[in-house]
Amino acid sequence: MNQKRVKTVLPQKDESKDLGFGSRVSQQSQERFLNRDGSYNVSRTGLPFLRSLNLYHYLLTMSWGVFFLLLVGFYFGVNIAFAIGYFLCGPDALHGSRAITGGDRLLEDFFFSVQTLATIGYGGLSPSGFAANILVTFQALIGGLGFALATGLVFARFSRPSAKIIFSEKAIIARYRDMTAFEFRIVNGNSNELVDLNATVSLSRIEMDHGKRVRRFYGLPLERDQVRFFPLHWVIVHPIDKDSPLHDVTHQELEESDAEFLVLLSGTDDTSSQTVHARTSYKYNELIWGAKFSDIFTTDMGGMSIDVRKLHDIKPAQLES
Repeated sequence: MNQKRVKTVLPQKDESKDLGFGSRVSQQSQERFLNRDGSYNVSRTGLPFLRSLNLYHYLLTMSWGVFFLLLVGFYFGVNIAFAIGYFLCGPDALHGSRAITGGDRLLEDFFFSVQTLATIGYGGLSPSGFAANILVTFQALIGGLGFALATGLVFARFSRPSAKIIFSEKAIIARYRDMTAFEFRIVNGNSNELVDLNATVSLSRIEMDHGKRVRRFYGLPLERDQVRFFPLHWVIVHPIDKDSPLHDVTHQELEESDAEFLVLLSGTDDTSSQTVHARTSYKYNELIWGAKFSDIFTTDMGGMSIDVRKLHDIKPAQLES
């Protein structure tokens, strides 16, 4: 009699639940995975400096204050460098010069450099001799390219979509209908509108597996994981039912397991029609038990509105009815 060979298929671990951090990072990292501002606590080292340098990305993501300070510094630096070059070409490098002392000459060379870089050309001064004309040639090239690059960078910074989502400082375990729930709330910090906003929340915690401490990740099903329109605020709720990984879990157990709630948001900027993202996390010590969010709705302006200043306000509440 022929016997069929039975192939045993072992269950495989779901490696996708760690959100891309990897098993080594998940098990060995002692820091939170996501900071409150959305930055990661994982870094890459060992790349050559020139290979890892991304000047364009750096110029796009730096603050506006640093960006304009860099532009002004570059502008004055280039003009000072060319002014020194004209000065070294000698006292006869510029036609129409009226400078007498060396300091007057250097100042005059600086203002001539400014006029050349900006292609102003008042006509009072003009280059004389081969060396001065060579400097003017290079400065005209640098000026044209420099202003084109600066204009492109300013436009790119203004047109780059960004989600300025404000997360409540604390998450709460609150009474929710006939059960309890994990909750936090968000509001749009920009004046633009977001549509089709999606939320994903995951729980990261350490568990014991055959005597070893293993970090595992659990997706937390939400009461509502998407809103089509986001004009006011959104309370994101994970109901803690019998299937929830938070069912019957105490605050002490979350602390002992180094629990962290990872939040990922994505939506569409209504102005630019581009996708924007935001992320943050809540550690176990940023979770308030037996509390509820304060009401932030107002009718002072004759219509329905919210007071964003009250986004973080919470007040005591009982978990039991």
